[in-house]
Amino acid sequence: METYESDDGWSAVGDPTRRAIMACLAERERAVGELADELPVSRPAVSQHLKVLKNAGLVTERTAGTRRIYRLDPMGVAALRDQLETFWSRALAGYEDAVESRGTGEADRSEERE
Repeated sequence: METYESDDGWSAVGDPTRRAIMACLAERERAVGELADELPVSRPAVSQHLKVLKNAGLVTERTAGTRRIYRLDPMGVAALRDQLETFWSRALAGYEDAVESRGTGEADRSEERE
């Protein structure tokens, strides 16, 4: 697996394995071994993916004996959601502007025909 590090949440969730890890962690916190048992990747690969997610601020870890337990970081996930809502709001505003300008343009053309 190619080593990839990014502190950008969007880049981190661009990988399907990392999205699968996040889906597992959305259910409950888990250790690396538990995640590896549920996914078609090795424990070292899961660890690398968790490192990327952690660097992006999307997961946190705690120590339980000799194990590290991972969970989603609500603050990091909320930041991604806020960004997505901003994109969505801008897209809807652009759509609304396009519809309004199209409606205005058609009204102008119908007046010209009369």
